[in-house]
Amino acid sequence: MAKSLRKAAKPRGAAVKRRREPRALQSEKRREAILAAALDEFSARGFASARLDDVARRAGVAKGTIYLHFRDKETLFQELVRAELSPVVAALEAAPVTDLPMRAVAEHLITLFVREIFQTRRKDVIRLILTEGPRFPAIAEFYYREVVEHVMAVIRRLAEKAIERGELPNDSLVRFPQLLGAPGIVAIIWSGLFDRWVKLDAEAFMRAYLDLVFAKRKTA
Repeated sequence: MAKSLRKAAKPRGAAVKRRREPRALQSEKRREAILAAALDEFSARGFASARLDDVARRAGVAKGTIYLHFRDKETLFQELVRAELSPVVAALEAAPVTDLPMRAVAEHLITLFVREIFQTRRKDVIRLILTEGPRFPAIAEFYYREVVEHVMAVIRRLAEKAIERGELPNDSLVRFPQLLGAPGIVAIIWSGLFDRWVKLDAEAFMRAYLDLVFAKRKTA
């Protein structure tokens, strides 16, 4: 009798698990909807003026639902940065490119940047950092720790290898890894300010920059 009860209990447990799985999926979908709505609201109004009520309205959820996933507006912004940009950073750090010529690596990074950032809403996240960071240092610091610091470390390691192989004329990229990312930031700023008059071909622009960085010095 007891054995039959245990057998009967097992299907009920499995049924409960099946019922829980859709709820977890629904919760994740609500979280994604909140993040997408937050990006729209932050982009339209800026961090200071954005209201969680309006984020909730855009996401189609109650305001209280936001607090089930995010502690406050700053946490929501931080999670937006992490959700959008951390996968790109992780892919960059995991790429086995240290044995490739530095120029080839840089061209790969340009392709990655254009495809995964410049041609997506991720560029809006970076644009928000550029505009809101000076007024909200905590946001700028989070972006630096989560994204910039990791990217600069990768570029510095690649540049050191390139110098060892004689591919670079000096150690500028080791001392200032920001140089390799600079044209990407310029492209994002340009697209937001001036594209309506002169549209910038971001990939061609960044490749032209590589021609300057890797230019061979003329011998006398």
